[in-house]
Amino acid sequence: MMSQIPRQAALPTCPSCTEPLDAGDRFCGACGYDLSAVPPRPDDTPTLTMNGAEVSAAHGAQASAAHGADGPPPPPPPAGPAAVGPPLSAAPPTAAAAPPMVPAASVSPDPAAGVRFDRPAEPEEYPLQAPDPRLAVAKVCVACRAGRVDDDGYCENCGHAQPRERDHMEQESGPVAAVSDRGLRHHRNEDSFTVGHTALPDGGPALVAIVCDGVSSATRPDDASYAAAQTAGRALLAALPTGAHPQQAMHEAIVAASHAVNALAEEPATAREHAPHQNAPACTLVGAIVTAGLLVVGWVGDSRVYWVPADRSSPPARLTEDDSWAAQMVSAGLMNEAEAYADERAHAITGWLGADAYELEPHTAAFKPDRPGVVIVCTDGLWNYAEGAEEMAEALPLDAAARPLHAARVLVGHALDGGGHDNVTVALVPFPAPAQGAGSA
Repeated sequence: MMSQIPRQAALPTCPSCTEPLDAGDRFCGACGYDLSAVPPRPDDTPTLTMNGAEVSAAHGAQASAAHGADGPPPPPPPAGPAAVGPPLSAAPPTAAAAPPMVPAASVSPDPAAGVRFDRPAEPEEYPLQAPDPRLAVAKVCVACRAGRVDDDGYCENCGHAQPRERDHMEQESGPVAAVSDRGLRHHRNEDSFTVGHTALPDGGPALVAIVCDGVSSATRPDDASYAAAQTAGRALLAALPTGAHPQQAMHEAIVAASHAVNALAEEPATAREHAPHQNAPACTLVGAIVTAGLLVVGWVGDSRVYWVPADRSSPPARLTEDDSWAAQMVSAGLMNEAEAYADERAHAITGWLGADAYELEPHTAAFKPDRPGVVIVCTDGLWNYAEGAEEMAEALPLDAAARPLHAARVLVGHALDGGGHDNVTVALVPFPAPAQGAGSA
């Protein structure tokens, strides 16, 4: 049966006329093609035909390789019925007519070649991606020097809280200078200050320094100290050139600062931050005005003013009295100063600026020193570590009048070295006020 006959292997065919060949044939029995001139079959390297010229060139190269440069041409086909192959001038039957030219963009990819011809041309250079504008202005962590600081002030890498703008402040205004620091224990700086200089109606110089300490148990103490310091400073610098007496100008400046702090209690921000255990925004205030021959001080609360003569053989002095529980005990003769300030209630203030304060009683005093010296205006963050006038004088550098900013830094450093338990702020004003144009060395 036909199904039982084994399948025979396909017989070789003539490369010219495709007629079957027998094993051992040297010439094609149909067309007489010389089989000994057939080269080995080339590797299959398919290409994509783009136009007719390439087809012709490829066919011509194949024909040259098949016949050889010196090989004899194939013999003519024998006459008679055996000559059934195509004439030699005709193209081999495997070579079809060249297709029409096709645009490169519409040509399908050839999976065998692994090349896509339908891809658009790629540029020689690629534009770089624009930088993220958030990173261009991002702050770098002061601790790890690698992480980005988020909007809340913390490092996204190590979580370290970043210093705020008010954590450490320094300012010079002519011969007046001030330094304020957050300290080592508080999470923010609730102190503030203003320093400035102006001219009196007679052309004489006038120096101004205001220092305020926010009450930590109140709402928005940092805003309260800032509002008070800025308001009082502006009031003094506006009043003195008009001829107002320095002591009266100081009194009115403190009243204006009190109104500014009171206004904070009505702001929406206070309502948002207010807690049951907190009071209205509040702060203390202390200030000094120095002219060519007069020294005026004013205060409410427990921030202080010290006088240190340039001649350290002369005694220094404290020029203010605290509005505090300890001061009241000493004034009433119930306790001596050492006992009073050793009590845990010592720093409870009895006078402050704020909507819930008792009746405002600004304190002012005027002095006429008979020798040059330096006026120290400071919060309790400093005088806690140099409470007596002699201790403060020892901490003050000898060249403080000539280098007030340097001396203020030294005093702040003294408080930090002592423990820095509170915010520290100090302003230094030389006496007498030097002529206009003179500044710190």
